[in-house]
Amino acid sequence: MRAKDAVGRYGEDVAEAHVRDRGWDVLDRNWRTRDGELDLVALDGHELVVVEVKTRRSAAYGHPAEAVTARKLARVRRLAAQWLAAHDVHPRSVRIDVIAVVLPARGAAQVDHLVGVV
Repeated sequence: MRAKDAVGRYGEDVAEAHVRDRGWDVLDRNWRTRDGELDLVALDGHELVVVEVKTRRSAAYGHPAEAVTARKLARVRRLAAQWLAAHDVHPRSVRIDVIAVVLPARGAAQVDHLVGVV
């Protein structure tokens, strides 16, 4: 596994633990289609939340959330619709969150959870 992939996977582990600690039910992780991938799909009560996770080793090149562009969010919206069409889940509403994880050289991961970016 490449170092970049390992960082991304660890960030997704941190993000999954973060939402589980808040009582969310994680339904899917790394769900893939030919159009792309959803990092996390979870239920926050009766609301389906699709989470885009971005991880960096530092903020030296900008905060990880800055890497989530409008184009990326549009793709996540399309993928969320595909996920719903493929699964027997009927939430009251759907939202997209971004979880940005910074992994400093020392200390715990820093998690910024941006709720309802779309």
